[in-house]
Formats: sequence, structure tokens, C-alpha cells
Amino acid sequence: MGSAKQLLLGLSSRGGKIGVPSPHLHGVPCAFKSSASEKLSRSWQANSSLNLSCGRSPLERFPRKLSFDPLTVWFVQNGRHMPPLSSFQVEVSEAAVDAPEEVAADEIQSGEVEEVEEEKLSTATLLWRAVKLPIYSVCLIPLTVGAAAAYWQTGVFSGARYWLMLWSSVLVITWLNLSNDAYDAETGVDKLKKESVVNITGSQKGVLWAAFACLVVGLAGLITGASQAGDNRVAALLVLAISCGYVYQCPPFRLSYKGLGEPLCFFAFGPFATTAFYLSQAQASAGTILPVTSSILGASVLVGITTSLILFCSHFHQIDSDTAAGKLSPLVRLGTEKGAKVVQAAVIGLYMILASLTVTRSLPLSCLVFSLLTVPIGKLVIEFVQKNHTNKQLIFMAKYFAVRLHAAFGLALTLGFSLASKLPLPA
Repeated sequence: MGSAKQLLLGLSSRGGKIGVPSPHLHGVPCAFKSSASEKLSRSWQANSSLNLSCGRSPLERFPRKLSFDPLTVWFVQNGRHMPPLSSFQVEVSEAAVDAPEEVAADEIQSGEVEEVEEEKLSTATLLWRAVKLPIYSVCLIPLTVGAAAAYWQTGVFSGARYWLMLWSSVLVITWLNLSNDAYDAETGVDKLKKESVVNITGSQKGVLWAAFACLVVGLAGLITGASQAGDNRVAALLVLAISCGYVYQCPPFRLSYKGLGEPLCFFAFGPFATTAFYLSQAQASAGTILPVTSSILGASVLVGITTSLILFCSHFHQIDSDTAAGKLSPLVRLGTEKGAKVVQAAVIGLYMILASLTVTRSLPLSCLVFSLLTVPIGKLVIEFVQKNHTNKQLIFMAKYFAVRLHAAFGLALTLGFSLASKLPLPA
């Protein structure tokens, strides 16, 4: 290491302080200062019995074993009293270090290691996180499950209306994501969130204008689809769903800051959106108006639970920033340990409700059969959150595991409805 950069390990005791140079820096002097201001100067020797063993992981890159035989010999030879070593404590101070893998202990304790990793994120990774493409399943699943439930009851599927509703819903979700970043920028809750669209573009107003442009176009498409169905309930339910999204994040409401995000999410994407998309498959030309049955209500409840679980899991890694901004998310109120138990209860409850709806014949047996195939994913969500709920560097992945469960469970319901009349299963 050809520079004056040093990593010094200060070993402080009652009697004084020993300054020991990095094991990489041979020939660098170190000094001992005792309570009597006595000084020792010597050179670091490669065959010294002072052993600093370092591991490879970040938490093991610090001294683990210390032997002071050379110092003991020096004190004995010079007739000096050896300070007690039992009370030595290891401190790490760094002027600069040549080896890039060396990380100071105080950096790990303060969480700065995570920040260093965040700084290394590529532009592509930041854009991927900003787009939040997996989250768009929250518009795909309600629409698809609703259309499949309508097909199960009527045997009719309007592909043109399905695609119109889908792309319009994508624009509405884009509004939700962009406006959420724009309004969170006002409160400062996303100040350190590198994947925030506002932080990437540097324009809060520009993001907000783009968000509401998406909302206007998306809402126009949804209203067009509702008019084609000839059922005013479609438009009413969709407006209610979008209103939930507005009061969730937009001023002066910002109900998500009061911990009401999950209930709003449940109703918006569950009973409101899923039922609306089910009703949108009605054939106005044939004069058919679909009834709201226990089947579609039960399916919408299941969709609402899996969607809300995504939002709940997204709070685990944001507790510190939410707390600083005064955002009382469920995880801020509960803590991560209780939050992990809520995730477990939600996943288990999901399958219990599914079984109950099947027993009461609100859902066809095929929905239960296909949905049981998603149990390993539900188990994965529970185990991951329970194991990593305190790990700030990993727990952000919980929401993506929840997205997998949401998508897989929605696909299972879709297959169950679509194939109910074709599979050789008892009614």
C-alpha cells in the first residue's frame, strides 16, 4: 500500500492508548502512551506476534484476536508495569484506507453501508424501480378476474372492451405512481429515495402534470367502456375506486399518512374495481345486465386482500423515512415484528376465505384447485418476512414476493372461473 493512508486501531485502556498500524502497512511506527505519559516507538515487523485476523464479510473485517507478547517482553525488559489488558476495547478510526473492501465498524452500525450500496445502483436499475412495472398487476388482476367471472356466468367475453379497460387502467395506475412521487416530494418522505421519479427528473411540477394527463386519458377510456356496457354501475364503481386513490395520497386528504392506505387499497382494487370490470362485460346490445352475485363479491374480496398485502409489505423498508416525515403507516405503528405476524395472518386468512367460499359454493371448485397451487408462494412470503423483517437491506424485496402471490392467485381464480364448466369436477 504505497501511500500515507492508514487504518489505525486504537486500543484504549485505563492506563493509556495503543496505536497500531494496519497489518497492510509494514514498517510504519506505532506508539504507546501510558498514564505516566511514557512513550514507546517501534517498527512493525512482519514476524510480530501481534495477530490481527480479519474475515471476509463486512462484519468480520475487524480484529478478532490480539496477542501482546512483544509488548509484554518490552515492559518486562525495561522494568515497567504492564497496564491491565482485560479492559481493552477496540475502536476503529480511519484517515483513509487503500483497500476498498475495508469498511469501518461505525459505518455498519449507522447503516451507511446500505447507502453506499444504493449509490452504486445503475441508471437502468433506478429507472426499473421508478417504473414499478410489476406493480401494474394491480390493474391486470381485477380486470381479468372480473371478466373471467362474467364469462363463467354468461359464456360471453368482449375482447375489445377488455383491452380498452386494460390500457385505460394502466394509465390510471401510472397516475397513481407519478402523483404519489410528486406529493411525497412535497412532504420530504422520499428525500432519500433515489428511484423517486421526482428525484430522477428533478421536476416535481412536471411529474404532477404528466400524472394528471394520464388520469384524464385513462378516465376517458374507462367511461367509454362503461358506456359500451350500458350499465351505470360500472362508471359509479370506477369513480369510487379512483376516488380512493385520490384521497389516499393527494392533498388535502393524504389518508395514507394516517395509516388508512390498506383499507382504501382493499376497497379500490377489490369490491369496487373487480366488480366494475365484471359488470363491464355485459352486452348492452343484447340488453343483458349482470347481477352482483356472491361469486363476484367473494372473488373481489380475495383480490382486495392480495393487493393490500403488496402495499403493506412495501412499508417494511420505509419505516425510518415514514417516521421522519410523520407518516403513520401500519408498520410505523406496529413495528416489524408485529407486522410480520400481520402478513402471516393475511396469507393464512386468504386461503381460509377461499375454502369457505368454495364450501358455500360461491366459487366453483376449480378456483380452489388452482388456487391451492399458489400455497408455496404464500409460504414464501410468510417465511421471507419473518426471517428478514429487521434486515433493511433485504426486506424491500417483500413487496415483490407479495406481487408474485397477487399475480399467481389472480391467475388461479381466472383459470378456475374460465374452466369451471369444462373440468370434470363435482359442482
